[in-house]
Amino acid sequence: MRKLTTACLPDVAEIIMGQSPPGDTYNEANVGLPFFQGKTEFGEVSPTPRKWCNAPKKIAEAGDILISVRAPVGPTNLVSTQCCIGRGLAAIRANPEQLDPSYLRFALRHAEPRLASMGQGSTFAAIGRAELAKVEFPLPALVEQRRIVDILSRAEGIVRLRREAEKKAAELIPALFLDMFGDPATNPKGWRTARLGDMSEKMSDGPFGSNLKTSHYTDEGVRVIRLQNIGVGYLNDKERAFVSPAHFATLPRNHCVPGDVMIGTLGDPNLRAIVIPPSITEALNKADCVQFRCRPDISCPEYICWLMNMPSTLMMAASLVQGITLTRISMGRLRELVVPIPPLAIQLNFAERVEQVCSIQSQQSVATATAQATFDALLAQVFN
Repeated sequence: MRKLTTACLPDVAEIIMGQSPPGDTYNEANVGLPFFQGKTEFGEVSPTPRKWCNAPKKIAEAGDILISVRAPVGPTNLVSTQCCIGRGLAAIRANPEQLDPSYLRFALRHAEPRLASMGQGSTFAAIGRAELAKVEFPLPALVEQRRIVDILSRAEGIVRLRREAEKKAAELIPALFLDMFGDPATNPKGWRTARLGDMSEKMSDGPFGSNLKTSHYTDEGVRVIRLQNIGVGYLNDKERAFVSPAHFATLPRNHCVPGDVMIGTLGDPNLRAIVIPPSITEALNKADCVQFRCRPDISCPEYICWLMNMPSTLMMAASLVQGITLTRISMGRLRELVVPIPPLAIQLNFAERVEQVCSIQSQQSVATATAQATFDALLAQVFN
């Protein structure tokens, strides 16, 4: 067999396209083989089964690489045990005489952006065997492949540890809230209660309809806080929108400032909140993004923000949710939600501790980004 310095996928691996078995062969009782349909079952390394199939059409073996071929195109996972695969996946089986399976996984990971760009389809992007067959990568000797895998696995492991540290840091504030205030739904510390609206100096939903349309957005100007920017306690700053200062001036009711709490009342979850940071000196809130300005004598922004982010608060507000396809909580209904009011001094102490935790989270984010950049650079160095 000829030696290859580079290889296309079919030269060194078998491509097994998934095929969905009949619906009546699925089950959730662990009968048959684990059944994977797409990326939704993927984990950090290997997928987690949610369903099983007792009459599989296409089977992947332990050591195969699963690749998502339908919306999204490109993500990969390693098969840990024999399984059934649906049409959203393909299994790539390395020829063990030429190709180390872990080396193949890294090669496919590097190819992910190229594969994603090949996706076709009017409803959702998808690729087939022909696109997979075009994947080409360097093919050194097996001993060199294993050396490369060792280096990349170490770098990938560091990224994974950093992400786990970030996840644990993200759990600190909810745990601190419960420790200091108790569960808002049961109010075990016996705090006095009040309507949420009574704790605000100002509550204002964003402008609806023609007052704020996509056509009003500009490349720069005054920031617009939209639903996609409101995470559970964090500002998602990837998608930014602005309006001109002139249009901002026409909507004085919706002017927001640092320290205002922004409450998302549509989407998943139906209640989530952030505090506008000092870096955003002025802003406009969009529809379904409720601005909450605290009464300084009774509440502080960090308490209100994390009160809104607690799962039990959403349970308390379950009766306020309206809609079937798109569920939302109106500002008027949210005003009526009865919540605990701890003493202001305790709220302010909570705010100080939140600031300390946020500093830790920021450091963790920088460390994760550095580890990811190192891994990406190594991956590019090998496969470019």
